[in-house]
Amino acid sequence: MDFDTIVKEQREELERIEATENIIPRENTTVAENALKFPNVLAILGIRRCGKSVFSHLLAKAKNYGYANFDDERLLGVKTEDLNELLKSFYKLYGDVEIIVLDEIQNVRGWELFVNRLRRTKKVILTGSNSHLLSGELATHLTGRHIDVVLHPFSFREFLKFKKFKTATAYTTKEKAALLRLLEEYLQVGGFPEVQKFGKQIVSVIYEDVLTKDIILRHKIKKMEEIRKLAKYCINNTGQEFSYSKTAKVLGVRHVSTVSKWANYLEEAFLIFKLERFSYKLKQQFLAPKKVYCTDSGIINTIDFKFSENKGKIMENLVAIELKKRNNQEIYYWKDYLQHEVDFVIKKGNKIQQLIQVSYANSHDDVKEREITALLKASKALKCKKLLLITWDYEAKEKTKNLEIQYTPLWKWLNESCGFEYHIQH
Repeated sequence: MDFDTIVKEQREELERIEATENIIPRENTTVAENALKFPNVLAILGIRRCGKSVFSHLLAKAKNYGYANFDDERLLGVKTEDLNELLKSFYKLYGDVEIIVLDEIQNVRGWELFVNRLRRTKKVILTGSNSHLLSGELATHLTGRHIDVVLHPFSFREFLKFKKFKTATAYTTKEKAALLRLLEEYLQVGGFPEVQKFGKQIVSVIYEDVLTKDIILRHKIKKMEEIRKLAKYCINNTGQEFSYSKTAKVLGVRHVSTVSKWANYLEEAFLIFKLERFSYKLKQQFLAPKKVYCTDSGIINTIDFKFSENKGKIMENLVAIELKKRNNQEIYYWKDYLQHEVDFVIKKGNKIQQLIQVSYANSHDDVKEREITALLKASKALKCKKLLLITWDYEAKEKTKNLEIQYTPLWKWLNESCGFEYHIQH
């Protein structure tokens, strides 16, 4: 295998992308840079094609570094014993490299010991499209610490930067109209960087790659049609309650445990994520249905979904994504025995910090009475007075039954929110 040619061509391709395309700084950059100040393992995790390769290149380019992408078909047959030859190519082409980037390393079986040896003298960046990249053997072999940073498709803030929109605040009617147009576009096409280059049809390709490479082939699933139906069912029911037993019946899958296992595979590949129903009783929380969300609104609109009829659900999905990125908080939904439901319960430590409802509303009259009633019921049950209702374009503070509800437009909440998902593991 001609490692020299492959390594050189892969590096040149990343440099070409940086030189010719619109590359913006990502929101996780500072956390990732801090992780590389000392010899360390930094894992950049996230759904396929969310920008991990370019992000890694930008982190490493200030230093002397070697790069290999194992998603390249020329490297698909690489075995653990070949990795030392790859290292020789790095030294031959770039001298004494300080950083080594191994892109989609999970494609090489038994890579963990090689990385553990490298980290003693080098800074190592790994990327992977599976949330369990650093579980198992690597965690066992690493005696120091490693950091993993979850990279998502573009946030709305990053989307605005990519579009070269100069302000995230709307001081004039014209500015707000422009922001709302961009927000509607973002909700429809999603945040995958390649959408801006190839158009929204690329989302179908990305979705198929995730299903095939990161789920079906990785886990050697024989019932391919059934797991495709499960993925479509989850995405079409974003923001809805999801139980394994009901889903098994709907899909005609014999064993509930199979649906549970497959749903975990979808989550590990960053295609979906689940929220639990809040309860002070852990057993009830465990037994209650989950809510399922998709990692990108562009995927939702690709999978047989009518955006114009479901703007409220797409908004809720986007809020769920943003909340999931934040550190040091737990996210749930709430529902009582009378079916009053609140979209999001934010918990820090032992305290409920905030209750959030999402509504496609342009005025107070557009807000459904049941949404306000549910907030008030949850406020009393959970002893939380910080109530937020995220709207499309309505802003106010209103008192209802001695409780103040803050109404905030989605574009404003998105531009004010900030938070990144990373974990330091020992």
